Parts: sequence; C-alpha cells; structure tokens
Amino acid sequence: MRFNRMIQAVDVYADGMPGRVITGGVGNVPGETMLDKARYLEQHRDDLRKLMLREPRGYPAACCNVLLPSNNPAADYGYVIMEHVEYPAMSGSNTICVASVLIETGMVEVTEPVTTFTLEAPAGLIEIRATVDHGKATSITFRNVPAFAAHLGVPVEIPSVGTVAVDIAWGGMFYAIADAIQFGVELVPEAGADLARFGEMLTLATREQYPVHHPSDPSLAGVTISQLSGPPLSPQNHRRNAVTMSTGSSSWDRPSSFTGSLDRSPCGTGTCARMAVMHARGELAIGAEFRHESVLGTVFTGRLVDTVRLGDVTAVVPEITGHAWITGFANYVVDPTDPYPTGFTVGDIWGG
Repeated sequence: MRFNRMIQAVDVYADGMPGRVITGGVGNVPGETMLDKARYLEQHRDDLRKLMLREPRGYPAACCNVLLPSNNPAADYGYVIMEHVEYPAMSGSNTICVASVLIETGMVEVTEPVTTFTLEAPAGLIEIRATVDHGKATSITFRNVPAFAAHLGVPVEIPSVGTVAVDIAWGGMFYAIADAIQFGVELVPEAGADLARFGEMLTLATREQYPVHHPSDPSLAGVTISQLSGPPLSPQNHRRNAVTMSTGSSSWDRPSSFTGSLDRSPCGTGTCARMAVMHARGELAIGAEFRHESVLGTVFTGRLVDTVRLGDVTAVVPEITGHAWITGFANYVVDPTDPYPTGFTVGDIWGG
C-alpha cells in the first residue's frame, strides 16, 4: 500500500488543551523567521493545517504545531502554530506541548532537575525552563514576548446582547476580554455552548469596532480571540476564564455561525493578556504570582518579570508555568483513494 503523505506526530495536551506536535514528514518550509514560515504555510501549504485539524484526524478544540529548524542562532528549535482559522504568532499551551515533546523524546539535551533551552515562535524567541524528573517534564515555564493593554474598559456593542465593557490586550494574540457576568453565563463546562457562542460574538464585535495592531509589526493586527472572565471557584486561585477560539467564519447574518471552541486549558497567551490588563490598572505588581483557572479547573501560574517599551507602548514581560502529558505517537497518512484528502467539517459541531 502506498500513501500520498505520511506525517510523524506526537499527540500531547497541556492542562486540558490538545496541541499535537508534528516532528517529521513536512519537509522544507521557506522563510528566514518562523513568522515568515508561518505565512508561507498559510499562503501556499494550508492543506497541512486542514489535514491535521479537520475531521477525521482532528476536531474543533484541537491545535497543531509544526516543529522546524530555526535560522536564529539563539534558538534550539522553531515551531509554527496552527489553529482552525489562523496561524497565531504565539500560543502558551502549544508552547508547553512543544517543549514537553522535545524533552521527553530526547530532541534537546536534558539535564535534571532543570532543563533550559530557547524556542523561536512566530512572535519571537521564547525561553523555556523545565523541571524534569526521570525524563518526565513535570512543569514547563516559558518567558513570553512582551504583553500590553491596548484599550481598557471600552464599550462594545453586541447585537442581541447590548453594550459590554471590554479590555483589549496583546499576549501573543489580540484578545477581547470581558467579565462573563455581563452575558449572564457561568464559567463552567456545562455552559460551554453558551460560552463559546458569546465568546465568538465578542471577538467579531470587538474586531469590527476597535482595529488594533502591534507597535513593532503592524502586520500583527486585529482581535482574533476572546476571553470571558470571572471569579475563581478555588480560593487558591485569582481568576477563572473561558477563551473562545474560532472554528469557522462567523457572520451577524447567520446566528448559527457563532460557534467556536473553548480552550480547555487556562490559556497561556490569554493569561499574559489578562496580566497586562491588570498591571495597567495597578492590580498586579511586577513579581506577584497570578493563578488562572480554566473551565476545567486546571491552573496556569503567571508572573510579570519586567517592563519594556515597544515603541510608544509600555509592555510587561510575562512568564507562565503549566504542564503537559503525551498521549500517543502516530504516523498520519493520506490514502490516495481518500475522498477527503484535506479533511472535512460538519455543522453539528463546527458551526453553521
């Protein structure tokens, strides 16, 4: 039997969120930086994203990473992050997945109890510090690119909901952040469908009403993801959140299109964006710990380690600590007779 394609990958998840890591079968991807490589994949080889994230090999809440060599001498590896509607510049849970796979498969030099190395994400260099016990990465801490608040408490008009107060912040992606109480929904798994619907509406409305761009690279522009926030269920934690990732093209003309998928983890870039907002409001000091719950109750621990300037913007340098577990190793193939060589979606779980 001959297959058109064979892709080697490690299945892994970080505190609830799947982040498959492709380790082979992709070949050369042109580009000087990981951002260049991400854009090349998006423009010329987007079939890879569809193949790995759509059914039957993927599902709405899955993410995938392409492990690639980096041209940056400071980086040990590079990686491109793929989600259902975009190639994010950065993702915390995916970074934790990539780092764990590199350690536990021996692809980087491992020292115990602490292993350090550097990755290149499309957003820039990401420093990794991992605790390792008998070859297992028991925790991953990554130092993210600088995060900043773009708008605080601005009014966003959402059809059928009304006007809500929204913070807009960069944590590696541009987030719309709003208190869940404004939507009358609880941050619990049982409310997942409502959370995802309101989150998708929040993303689209904020993107339309408040254009934003990164001060260092204007091509990094627009709100593409949202976070509903509320008080924690555990007294050990500081906030609880539900981040909604888009899984299709939403439209006010098609109410059924407002269905995304929830990040099952506490969301790394979302936590960074949230900490940037809190620091801008004087609610989180440099060096203070911030424990962020997911809808599952898993926790990322964040900390701001410094402030920097990005052009005329004051930004903070965040660190996030989380955990990941490998669930399998696979060779993904495409049968030449497969009628859906780049996968498919169905409206029951993917939205209208």
